[in-house]
Amino acid sequence: MRTPLRALLVTSLLCGTAAAAPTATAAEKDRLQYVALGDSFAAAPLVRPADPADPKCVRSLADYPHIAAGALGADLTDVSCSGATADDFTASQHPGTAPQYDALSAGTDLVSITIGANDNALSSLPSDCLNLLPKPLGKSCAATYTQGGTDRYGTAIDAWAPKFDVVLDTVRQRAPNAEVFVVGYGKYFRTGGCFPVQPYWGQDADYIQAKINQLGRVLRTTAARHGATFVDTDDLGTDHDSCAPAADRYIEGAVSTSDAFPLHPNARGSRANGRALADAVRADVSPR
Repeated sequence: MRTPLRALLVTSLLCGTAAAAPTATAAEKDRLQYVALGDSFAAAPLVRPADPADPKCVRSLADYPHIAAGALGADLTDVSCSGATADDFTASQHPGTAPQYDALSAGTDLVSITIGANDNALSSLPSDCLNLLPKPLGKSCAATYTQGGTDRYGTAIDAWAPKFDVVLDTVRQRAPNAEVFVVGYGKYFRTGGCFPVQPYWGQDADYIQAKINQLGRVLRTTAARHGATFVDTDDLGTDHDSCAPAADRYIEGAVSTSDAFPLHPNARGSRANGRALADAVRADVSPR
């Protein structure tokens, strides 16, 4: 039987700074084994330095899993991949890219997951909502996608929820000794948006954020049902959303102003999310 996560975490934090020593101690050999699953929110595409392990995944060595692993003194296997859906946990996303579930084993102590945006086409919603000109020119995507009283994206997110149940069931089967942390997507737009700083009318910025929040609620409630911990990154984004000054943003806008993909976490955002995950792990395993 593996050492409980609490004891492993204490050992990792005590010995993490000794990792560079030429001879590994027994404690160092029993560091936290951490596997990161997810999509581009986890992978932080274009944030430098790039991870050369699988270039097709456009993954960063400074993404939130790497930040959390460094803070926890954990050995990280990061298989997050830009563009991933839950189906890519089971099947190969690219030639030569193993299914993400393959990284899990009975020896895994810690798992983080961010998934669902691509499953529900939320990654393409912002491009559909772009409006370069003020009203009345252009068209509201919120009005389009809620026409006739049916919320097209909201319905899709609710319909996807059982699939996330399957994801967490499978993670538990593949990594029965692991603690699981589900990391949310955070804050992209403040209430009312910030047109024309970001080219989204207020009602459309609110609609995009509302769907991200809805997905977050699905992730939270499903995580709780499966004994996993939800890491809410929404509060981190207050004053750091895409409407903030470029130097303060955690999420880039429609046009990226740093080494990050548009409407994705930049290096600052990845650091904040990674620290939040590490704090959640410590809080989860600390004695009450």
